[in-house]
Amino acid sequence: MLFYTLSEIVGYLISIIIILVIVQFILSLLISFNVVNMHNDFVAAIWRAINALLDPILNPIRRIMPDTGMIDFSPLVLIIGLNILNIILRNLAMGSLA
Repeated sequence: MLFYTLSEIVGYLISIIIILVIVQFILSLLISFNVVNMHNDFVAAIWRAINALLDPILNPIRRIMPDTGMIDFSPLVLIIGLNILNIILRNLAMGSLA
């Protein structure tokens, strides 16, 4: 039962990280198309906070992946990896209940 609870907590943390990756992606698009301006203190603070949270997770993935030019696939790799981890933990937790 304890392992099931821990897997649920990790699942929620994984969901939060995935939401942060999606927010970072959308905000980077809005910045690059000049919809929002980095001179706005609020936008700059959100951008710095999201990057401070995600860069320690994304940088090791970026070092392993080949250079693809302008497109950064590391957030996609992170989301896929976290979903695989979530599935594995959920199945292990369900197996421990039986």
